[in-house]
Amino acid sequence: MKARKTVLITCLLVALIASTSGSAPTAPDNPAAETFGPDVVHLSGVRNISFGDTEGELTARGVLQIEAEPADCAAQIAGLDTVGPVFDRERLVLMWVSPPMHTPEGVTVGTSVNTVHARYPAATALIAPQGTYRFDGLLAREGDRAFLFLHDGRVVRKTIAGYAAYAQKLFDEGFGLC
Repeated sequence: MKARKTVLITCLLVALIASTSGSAPTAPDNPAAETFGPDVVHLSGVRNISFGDTEGELTARGVLQIEAEPADCAAQIAGLDTVGPVFDRERLVLMWVSPPMHTPEGVTVGTSVNTVHARYPAATALIAPQGTYRFDGLLAREGDRAFLFLHDGRVVRKTIAGYAAYAQKLFDEGFGLC
């Protein structure tokens, strides 16, 4: 009986090891590649677009479309209507994103502020100036990158990703989309 238990335990251990020893996914050369799926914005960027890319690079790759007569802004990301790029000195510094785009932690416009706090416990609370129509914010920073979640006290109203200094500048000064 003891030999059977040993054989059974050995078989179970071998099966467990075999089921967990598959090849782990590796990070692509471009960290902004679809490592999280097509609708995920992360702190490197989104899909094949990285923060720091130039307008020229993105246009040459067919990713950035410059409108001849823009309705709101001059640049749009091809195939990503819910991503608004923000450039400074020709470099991509921020992206405004709307559903279905979301962070790797699942946060997007409409996510409750309690959920944001749970998923980003180290996020810094930012308070909008009194008497303005601006939203309060939560800045979830990692190194020189951050997510900025503008909220009404209940739910996220705007989601921005990019360089932390620019996200802070957006909140403080209204550095904008165009």
